[in-house]
Formats: sequence, structure tokens, C-alpha cells
Amino acid sequence: MAKITLDNLAHSYLPNPKSMDDFALKELNYDWADGEAYALLGSSGCGKSTLLNIISGLLHPSQGRILFDGKDVTGSPTAERNIAQVFQFPVVYDTMTVRDNLAFPLRNRGVDAAIIAERVQKIGKMIDMENMLDRKARGLTADAKQKISLGRGMVREDVNALLFDEPLTVIDPHMKWELRTQLKKLHHDFGHTMIYVTHDQTEALTFADKVVVMFDGRVVQIGTPEELFEKPAHTFVGYFIGSPGMNVLPATVNGNVAVIDGHEVPLGARYTSRQGKVEIGVRPEYCKLSETQGLPVKIRRIEDVGRHKIVRAAYGAHDINIIANEGDNIGADMTCVTFDPDHVNVYADDWLVSPSGAQGTKGEAA
Repeated sequence: MAKITLDNLAHSYLPNPKSMDDFALKELNYDWADGEAYALLGSSGCGKSTLLNIISGLLHPSQGRILFDGKDVTGSPTAERNIAQVFQFPVVYDTMTVRDNLAFPLRNRGVDAAIIAERVQKIGKMIDMENMLDRKARGLTADAKQKISLGRGMVREDVNALLFDEPLTVIDPHMKWELRTQLKKLHHDFGHTMIYVTHDQTEALTFADKVVVMFDGRVVQIGTPEELFEKPAHTFVGYFIGSPGMNVLPATVNGNVAVIDGHEVPLGARYTSRQGKVEIGVRPEYCKLSETQGLPVKIRRIEDVGRHKIVRAAYGAHDINIIANEGDNIGADMTCVTFDPDHVNVYADDWLVSPSGAQGTKGEAA
């Protein structure tokens, strides 16, 4: 297990990058704690896999260093970093049995045969392949082969870190849930440092202690699922986390009031006046339909998803999503929406703004 330090790290796939726009991974300076489980979350092309491959040693960064427990491993090959990596598509030895596939990393390191047998049996049960250990990998389905690949990554107990690059892509939905649960149990039992790349917010939020949200080659927020939901540090986090995502509306802000096209929206704190691009963000969960108060909206449709209703509304050219209780009666006269003031966030140039007198965190515009 290891603390992983990203020191002035950046990467471009171009031989002579001229500006930050030429970098797939823009400058990062972070410490990831020993023994924690992290998820790298973001849309395709945001730099997740680039960062993971730099950590594993498959890619050498254009600038900066990677340190494991303070030791510079930037120039060290993958084999010397003592990590296990599981890729998006299964990598197995077709001519070997499932048992031999799982045992391979341990045999390669000269581990005692009795310990190998015990670990293989345990991992085989974990991936629900205990009854298939003596079958050849050739001919197995793609999801079965990916379970072997996952098992081979988890079979060693002495690794500095376990790295997963969208490992559940080819796994059926029910087994995804089972394997996520097993990965969390593995982390709880052995305390490995784990980094899990995904574009699926459910996978990230259910797996990780801390979620690292990436956008356009940058880390825009690192936080717990609750922090990402309640206080998105960037409007992208608000859009990307949640279903539906956060409503974002252009506004002017002064004191404890935001003004949208002449309509006042109460805020739960005081803010200094801002110039440039200013917006407010509020989750659909903190929006409520009203007959007389709030912003005037036009309801386009109502989606009943069982646990609640999603009201799709519009304020002028801006979409507003509202989550209503399953039992709520939504009448034709409900043509306004109000926001819970304590859950309205203010953004300047896409970054979260701290209230007047509050101490801003990293990434916030204080």
C-alpha cells in the first residue's frame, strides 16, 4: 500500500505542446492517501485513463513526477512499481485454466504453493467462479473472462495499489453490483490503495471513499459523494453528478439575493457582487412547484419513475428540472418554482463562490 503523490504532473501526446490546450492532462498537484479508495470520474476524453496509465508506468508524463510513499517512481517500469492493474477489456491466458490464471501472479513471485491454493480458492469464490476453477479460459464468455482478470488483479495482498480502468464494462448489471460490493469488502479487509476509473457516477459513488471528478484534463473536485452532491465545486460536477443534474441559471448576485431577469431568488448566505459570468446552481431535489411564488415556468412533461416524479419545466430558454414526491398532485395552476435558499450555490466563471466572510476551499472563488 502506498501514498501516491502527483507533483506538478502534466501530459501532452504532442511532441512540442505550445499551450495548455495541447495537454490531455493539465497540471496536477495532489496527495492521495495510503489505503483509501478513489474513483476517477468524468466523461470520455477527460484524462482519466491517461492519469491512470501514468501512475501505473505505462505512460511517461511530459512533465512532473509520480511518488509512492515519497519515492520518485516516474522513471520506474511498471514491474518495479508493485501495482496490479485491471483493464477495460479482459486479459486472460486462454490455454490456462481459471485456477492457473488466478495463480499466475503469485507463482511468478515464488509464493508458497499452500498460500497460492488458499488465495485462489478465496478469490474464486469472491468472483463467483469457484465451480469453474478447473475449466480452460478459452470458450468462456467475455464477462467471465473479465471476472478472471479482476480476480488476478486482486489475488496479491502485497501491492502498493490496485488500479481499475473501467473494469465492469462487459459485466452484466447484476454481477456489476456483486463485484462492486466485493471490491469494497476487499478494500475494507486489506486496506489497499485503490484507484477506479469510470464514467458511471453510480459506480464511482458506491465504490469510493473519495471521488476525483475530472473535466477537460483537470481535477475539478475531490470529495465524498455527499460533498459532490451538496457543494459541487464546479458547474460540471453539478451537471455530471445527480440524475437529473443540477439546474444552472445565469443571474446577478448581490448580498443574499440573486436576480434572474428581474425575478428575485433568496440565497441562504450573503455574497459580494460579481462581474462576468455569474450563475446560481440548485439541485432538482431542492426545487418546489408553487401556484403563486417564485420563477414562472412552463411544465413540458412529468416523468413518473416510481420513487418520485421528475418534472421537466422551462423558464424562458432555460430548462429546470424539479423532483416531486410520488404522491404529490401537480395541478395545471402550478406555474412557478421556488428554491430552498440554503441549497442554492453561486458560481463565478463555473467555480463555486464562498459566501462573504467564509473561507474558500481549493477550487472555490472566495
